[in-house]
Amino acid sequence: GVTIASALLSALTGRRCRPALGMTGEITLTGLVLAIGGVKEKVLAARRAGLKTVILPKDNEVNLREDLKSDEIAGMEFRFVSGME
Repeated sequence: GVTIASALLSALTGRRCRPALGMTGEITLTGLVLAIGGVKEKVLAARRAGLKTVILPKDNEVNLREDLKSDEIAGMEFRFVSGME
């Protein structure tokens, strides 16, 4: 998924991923990031792990807003992506 692609890109460029950063998603061979299931559970797990920034597929933005309460995501930053560019 997206995490593996990021790890490969990090290895190729020599640039590290930021600490306390979580990401999830499925990526196509052309670099499109696809929606995933279980957004609520994944975000709550990220919070328990102490992550401050989470990257999610753009198509899952509505799930975050509908499935989680504001106090459950307070203090966290979310970035929504549709591609690996």
